[in-house]
Amino acid sequence: MPDSPDRLDLMLQEIRAFVAEREWEPFHDPKNLAMAIASEAGELLSELRWIEGAASDAHCRSEEHREAIEDEVADVLVTLLMFADRVGIDLLSVVQKKMKKNAAKYPAEEWRGR
Repeated sequence: MPDSPDRLDLMLQEIRAFVAEREWEPFHDPKNLAMAIASEAGELLSELRWIEGAASDAHCRSEEHREAIEDEVADVLVTLLMFADRVGIDLLSVVQKKMKKNAAKYPAEEWRGR
């Protein structure tokens, strides 16, 4: 870890403290956290249920729906961070690794616009 923690590290520290303060660690095994990620993603999906695809950008940006969507996005990310922390995954590294795989699997020249 770098000398000065970045925002992701600080966020993870805050999440760990929140969980520890409530003594929730015993409930946060990988299976339960993976299920919680799916549940939270479902709650995000429910914010967009029955919204036409063409209208979904405006819906997500509207003042009326923005806070609920932000809350669900945050829940998904917090739970994903807890899962990755529990199983020892460096999220930034694995995303970079996966993007390299995706670039090889889906070359822009072949996949542009498809």
